[in-house]
Amino acid sequence: MRRFFWFGLGIAAGVFATRKAGQAAHAATPAGIGENVGQGLRELAGALGAFGADVRAGMSEREQELHDTVERQTGSAPGRRARRADD
Repeated sequence: MRRFFWFGLGIAAGVFATRKAGQAAHAATPAGIGENVGQGLRELAGALGAFGADVRAGMSEREQELHDTVERQTGSAPGRRARRADD
């Protein structure tokens, strides 16, 4: 029974090592390098997009805070024209 266990473990290790070696060999080819570069650029573009969205959300939040502060301190909403007496 112990021999079957070690035999099965050896087969599993051999399959694992063969697959890893095949992946490493593919990664070293020009096509594999191109895939890695392409994947890296896609991840970078996604990260830049997420960063831009975070910056826009922060800007909007800060702008609203500033509008609220100005309105609280002056009594008028910024960006709106003051109403004239004849309106």
